[in-house]
Amino acid sequence: MQRGGAAESDSSRPSAADDRERSPLVVGHRGAAGYLPDHTLEAYALGAQLGADYIDVDLVVTKDGELVARHEPNIVATTNIASLPQFAARRRKVTIDGQEQDGFFVSDFTLAELRQLRAVQPLPDRDHAYDGAFGIATFDEIVALSRRISERLGRPIGLYVETKHPTYHREIGLPLEDRLLTALRRHGLNHRNAPVILQSFETANLRYLRERTPLRLVQLVDGTNVDPEGRILYAPPELRPYDWTVAGRGGTYADLLTPEGLAEVRTYADGVGPWLPYLISTRCIAVRGSECADANNDGSVDAGDRVTLPPTDLVARAHAVGLLVHPFTFRSDPSRLPSDYAGNPINQYLAFHALGVDGVFSDFPDTANTARALWKLRRVQ
Repeated sequence: MQRGGAAESDSSRPSAADDRERSPLVVGHRGAAGYLPDHTLEAYALGAQLGADYIDVDLVVTKDGELVARHEPNIVATTNIASLPQFAARRRKVTIDGQEQDGFFVSDFTLAELRQLRAVQPLPDRDHAYDGAFGIATFDEIVALSRRISERLGRPIGLYVETKHPTYHREIGLPLEDRLLTALRRHGLNHRNAPVILQSFETANLRYLRERTPLRLVQLVDGTNVDPEGRILYAPPELRPYDWTVAGRGGTYADLLTPEGLAEVRTYADGVGPWLPYLISTRCIAVRGSECADANNDGSVDAGDRVTLPPTDLVARAHAVGLLVHPFTFRSDPSRLPSDYAGNPINQYLAFHALGVDGVFSDFPDTANTARALWKLRRVQ
């Protein structure tokens, strides 16, 4: 018997070799977050139709133990719940990963109650035309959707599943991992060739999963901000994996990407998912005081007022110890593109493809797919 007692085999499912054929993979971040409200069935379907190989699914747990897709346990920003009088009394403050949050939390609601909510676009500068159009999706519904879309498109659509805030869920008596494994076994997906990758910003739950599933695991690596010179800054909650804090371990996320850190990650994971600046950081074009200045005089200070720095050697070092590299998150919005990409997001993808990344998380999977096609065309010419 293999890990977790689940050794299902299905030769029709894509394997790690299949993914290498499609590399660099395109992961539809939260589905197609640049176009539709996050983590809805419609966003997942659109992401697949726009060229994603995998759809990124963030899982949290309801009061009655159901796995549902939301970016965070706090749904005040991603749903219309604040406008629903029947739930007004549920608003409260909760501490997650050491940080107090005010809002509405999935664990305070049953699935039946969440069915009354509608998803909204959380970013104010993106299209809100579909706010209120779509509901909350369960993991079972997402698996069924991925199979329908795979059949319709004639290619496999995988699930890239994040266990959100595992320490928090364990502390409130709603641990994620075994619920997820049970669901994966129920759907015949707990085997190495399944089109599923599991990811986490924590380390302890990935170690737990490693002993119970042969699925590929990816260690996410976060950061808080980038200073004017391009150095990555760290502060809670993006200081370090929260399980380290609970265990009394110091350090920062950067420690996961040192030679020693990568070797440690390789003992329990198959890849790393680093924040983009770990591969190519940016510095301010001009500085006013201790902050970036509005170098392009467009009336705001954003990524367009920064320029890229020379790339790091992270991809090469990760590959040297056998780890995949799937950086996050590529966004086509002009305000989120450093100036030297000249307003063309494809230039950013090409810069990262040149480093040898194995996949990309993108809010705009159509652009990511176009960039991949162009990259492959250039390589054969």
